[in-house]
Amino acid sequence: MNRTTEAPKGDLPLLGHLRGGVLAGASVALLLVATTPVTTAQTDLDAFMQQVLARRDDNWKKLQQYVLDEREQIHLTGPSRTPIWGEQRDYTWYIRDGFFVRSPVTVNGATVSEADRRQYEQEYLRRAQQRDSRGASQGAAADQPRDVDSLIRQARQPQFVSSAYFLRFKFEEGKYALVGHEPLDGLDTLRVEYYPARLFTLPQRRTERQSETEKAKDAERERMMNKESLVTLWIEPNSHQIVKYIFNNIAFDFLPLPWLVHVTDAHATMTMGQPFPDVWLPRSVDVAVATTIALGQFDLRYSLQYQDYRRADVTATIKVPGAR
Repeated sequence: MNRTTEAPKGDLPLLGHLRGGVLAGASVALLLVATTPVTTAQTDLDAFMQQVLARRDDNWKKLQQYVLDEREQIHLTGPSRTPIWGEQRDYTWYIRDGFFVRSPVTVNGATVSEADRRQYEQEYLRRAQQRDSRGASQGAAADQPRDVDSLIRQARQPQFVSSAYFLRFKFEEGKYALVGHEPLDGLDTLRVEYYPARLFTLPQRRTERQSETEKAKDAERERMMNKESLVTLWIEPNSHQIVKYIFNNIAFDFLPLPWLVHVTDAHATMTMGQPFPDVWLPRSVDVAVATTIALGQFDLRYSLQYQDYRRADVTATIKVPGAR
């Protein structure tokens, strides 16, 4: 796909949201990148996306006490969609000592024992506290209340939020294209396409022993991973909230040994919901990868479902399934 096109000469529908104008009529936005001349439309779109990405982590802290359930599933199928492996795990999230704790409930339909559940919770809380402490030592803001144990005290987002925003893409000026308005779950959203240049960064394994040729191959592989990627976002414009995004890595021909393992498809979808008024929290994550080898095609699907968000009384004891 050629990403460099001429800047559109008409108005973009986004301007009506951002500037309060009456600029209707454009149905689609052409792709704009940093190499094209800067236009007012692209400047507004960049400013809009900067606000969207800056606010994506705000919602989980709006309520100081709530509980939710999580279902984690993984399925692997082989040629002719023959089931090879699958698991299903159910969890409940609740606040303990000011931190969101993931509590296991069932594994493949079998109830987790009381002893195993408590051990898992304790270990999870310990890791969450250590992670939060590391963030604080690195200068992360820690402005959560510290005097009431039942309220959120952790500064860094809990795992059910970070899992939803698994693509930690940063704002990249000139890498967005407005497609137009699109209804989604009863909302009037803006559909935006993002063509990243810095979404993927390979681990830095370059050493003095690595040749210049090897370094060049690493750099080229990193460049191709970004070049072949596309992220489509649906955004509620008034709240600057990402309602949904889909990640597509369009082609994998640049990967080594394509004759041995060929990745034919990879995509991931994240969807947000409003379990409470004006509070956006994760609803689902779905990742699918298809590969082809000599034996045939293998499909891997991983999904997370977050459901049954509910308020918890600050003065009440939270009853976790399986607890006595």
